[in-house]
Amino acid sequence: MVVWLEANDPFPSVDEALDATSDAPGLLAAGLDLSPQRLLAAYRQGIFPWYSQGQPVLWWSPDPRMVLRPEQFVVSHNFRKLLRRVLRDDAWEIRLDDDFAAVMHACAQAPRRGQDGTWITPAIVAAYRALHDAGLAHSVETFYEGERVGGLYGVALGRMFYGESMFARRNDASKIALAALVSFARAHAIEVIDCQQSTAHLASLGGGEIPREAFLAHVQKAVMAPAPVWHLDKRMLSALAYGNAADKAHEVSQ
Repeated sequence: MVVWLEANDPFPSVDEALDATSDAPGLLAAGLDLSPQRLLAAYRQGIFPWYSQGQPVLWWSPDPRMVLRPEQFVVSHNFRKLLRRVLRDDAWEIRLDDDFAAVMHACAQAPRRGQDGTWITPAIVAAYRALHDAGLAHSVETFYEGERVGGLYGVALGRMFYGESMFARRNDASKIALAALVSFARAHAIEVIDCQQSTAHLASLGGGEIPREAFLAHVQKAVMAPAPVWHLDKRMLSALAYGNAADKAHEVSQ
């Protein structure tokens, strides 16, 4: 049974989320409160909002949980060559938090296979902008010739990053932004990037599912760790572009 949350109600235990045999596996609760305080409480407990316009706010905690470990990020031979071009060519830039709201709106407008409309509602935009203003949400943005051509955004608590959405207006532009995030994560002991739910695309990049219990155990430690100073530019791509032994082990030929 899905719990209805009033404004001051705590979240139920994630063990109460609907299981894999239900029509909505991982659904935990519903309500109308999408305040920054509610969002922070959710992320600290491994819970995230996902709903459509006209629905109440639906809160989820799926089991298993899709994550990307930065050390397991897959870099294809062709993508490695692209990263080298990005590093050489001044037309390419990586920016942090250039325009967080613009990235959210671009993600909302990006077409998604099998999806009609977007879950990034005006209320979602307002809530995550409040987190961004507090320094708890960031956007990583890819620019080409001065135009924003791709990017992603997510929530950052301690040494934990929760990926929310991405968009691309040029081939591999969102993947370049993800590579920059992965590079930052590697350099700052961010061991897990939450991807929420499994997709074939994420799996192709090295993402994998872990039990919810293991995910929550990691979250509890990571959110309490000192937060890094968020700063990045494209020079951080060098390790992925030129590779080390670990990266070569995760390289694929396409």
